[in-house]
Amino acid sequence: MKNIPLICWKRRVLFLFMTFSFFVNVSAQSTWAELEWDVFDKETSGKWEDMYEELALLAENPLNINTATKEQLEQIPFLSDKQIESILYYLYKYGPMNSLNELIGVEGLDWQTRMYLKDFVYAGAVEGKEKSVKLRDVLKYNKQELIIRTNIPLNEKAGYASYSKDVLEKNPNKKYNGSPLYSNMRYYFRYKENVYFGFTAEKDPGEPFFKGINKKGYDFYSVYLFFRNMGRWKALALGNYKVSFGYGLILNMGFNMGKAGNLMALSKKGNGITKHSSVNEYNYLQGLAGTYSINNRWELSAFYSFRKMDARVEDMFIKSLKTDGYHRLQKDIEKKNKTCNHLMGCNLNYNGKYAEIGLTVVYNIFDKVLNPDSHPYNVYYPRGRYFYNMGGYYKCFLRDFIISGEVAFDKKGSFSTLNMLTYSPNAETTLLFMNRYFDKRYEALFANAFGKNSSVRNELGFYFGLETVLFKRFKLFCSGDFFYFPYRLFQADKNKTAGFESIIQLSYSHPNSLMMLIKYSCKDKAKNYKEYTGEKYVLPYIRQRLKYSLSYQINKQMLLKTTSEYVRTCYWKKAHANGYSVNCTLKSLFSHFPLNGSISGCWFFTDNYDSRIYMYEPGLLYSFSNYSFFGKGFRCAINLQYNYKKRFSFQAKYGWTHYTDRNKIGSGTEEIQGNNKADLQFQMRFKW
Repeated sequence: MKNIPLICWKRRVLFLFMTFSFFVNVSAQSTWAELEWDVFDKETSGKWEDMYEELALLAENPLNINTATKEQLEQIPFLSDKQIESILYYLYKYGPMNSLNELIGVEGLDWQTRMYLKDFVYAGAVEGKEKSVKLRDVLKYNKQELIIRTNIPLNEKAGYASYSKDVLEKNPNKKYNGSPLYSNMRYYFRYKENVYFGFTAEKDPGEPFFKGINKKGYDFYSVYLFFRNMGRWKALALGNYKVSFGYGLILNMGFNMGKAGNLMALSKKGNGITKHSSVNEYNYLQGLAGTYSINNRWELSAFYSFRKMDARVEDMFIKSLKTDGYHRLQKDIEKKNKTCNHLMGCNLNYNGKYAEIGLTVVYNIFDKVLNPDSHPYNVYYPRGRYFYNMGGYYKCFLRDFIISGEVAFDKKGSFSTLNMLTYSPNAETTLLFMNRYFDKRYEALFANAFGKNSSVRNELGFYFGLETVLFKRFKLFCSGDFFYFPYRLFQADKNKTAGFESIIQLSYSHPNSLMMLIKYSCKDKAKNYKEYTGEKYVLPYIRQRLKYSLSYQINKQMLLKTTSEYVRTCYWKKAHANGYSVNCTLKSLFSHFPLNGSISGCWFFTDNYDSRIYMYEPGLLYSFSNYSFFGKGFRCAINLQYNYKKRFSFQAKYGWTHYTDRNKIGSGTEEIQGNNKADLQFQMRFKW
């Protein structure tokens, strides 16, 4: 009974904050974090954490727009080919920009894109003839930073409870082997746009630290040394790196904008060899890679990787690859580094004025035979000890049209192809048609292309998209994706299923920076359904979402944003479930005081897990904060950052979630007794 007044007080504060957020009326200015709120979509875009970290790193180390190359501008995912061409043409015609305010004169850059772009570029001086990189300059004029982060959970989960020896002997997977603290440490070294060095160390909650299997400290270490534009060497990587060529049918370790992004960005090909600086423990290569410029048009890339990988191994067969990176339970530890992988390949790329063409070959071999457990849905999953793929991609520019695509083959002769036709009659309108066919027998372990499946296999699809500017201040985005699966899928025990997904989005950007967005999406995909009598069917599963967001900036120091969302899910002609949420965030940045931060609150009400709500909230630097909620409750978070002379910063975040419909949160080893969940995060950053 003593807790009731406190809870009621918290509810009143949250209600008043949300009410204030709805009715305050001010002017606005956007930042690149708006991209996470509005452009990217949890259900249509993968690799969120990697994407967020890459953008955060780029924002911390912006490009000089007056000297940036086409390849460097292509690192910014929301810029289309036509927009990049317009920027380079403006610089060629009018010379270097004196300030980023000149972006208003670049054809095809609307207000919203200009606001996003200002966080990734700056207008700097143009130096004379490019000088060769000298060791003494690298050691003297570099930029370095060290980041240390710790997460402290304030609730005890079942996996950290005390159990008797008898209980643990019967079930050793009932208890985590380490402490509940999360910790990572990152070091970055950078010299201009030429030399990059860094290392990352991470310990997930529940993993042992300086004991057990981790007697050397952290559970995961990553080191890289990356050179760019060193003479004819366009890229040279040592240690951990990523590779992406073509449109993802053979090898793609990058990220894409997804269906909710810029249509022109969908036609972007992979950006070749890049460094791996994130905490992702699966999606990277380890070894040596390089790109050599034969001449102004031709480039040759080659790469070799050897690394140990987590896997479930039985009778000398790899039954499954473990990709989450967790080593908390005994069963996780038993899968750590159980197989070795060799991967090698090369790419030949031609970059002409009217066409880009590339050829890619990849050979992949394990030390054991990959042989997953047999299930009806995985008959055509990759099996064997070695795999190789080869294929080609193309991109042709014909006035207002762009024709692009890729075709790839595996060792058995099975193939996949993806082709796009893009039409842009002007800088404000884009039409796109895409066709994809992925053979059900096609095998490519590190492929990641546009599609509905998590793998490039067993899919036929047609995608249509339109993006245009209406009345100068409104932007309309609409798309439709029709897909067909010849063979059955996981959770769909039927051959020859089909579905569709559509999106309609209207955004408004005021010249003085007011931003509004309304978005409707509908997805229909076949899924297993079980009656209360025990009978099973495969029925269309429909999920609809309606989202509205409004953001203002009170002044140069304060940004206010309100987002509301409605979700409706159901099986065809069956009972439906609803979900509602309201999310408000107030961010502040003071120019004369070394303290800034944000406060956010979210109220959610859903009928079940299927109608769950996704929510983004500001997090620590390089840390993406995305949550999903189901049931009834609310969440509050406070994020504060103290800066000292641009050399040191300390950031702290406190989050509290309260449920009103349960007396325990989570299940299994993650179960928390009670209806409250709180977390505390700290981060220190040193720069020199």
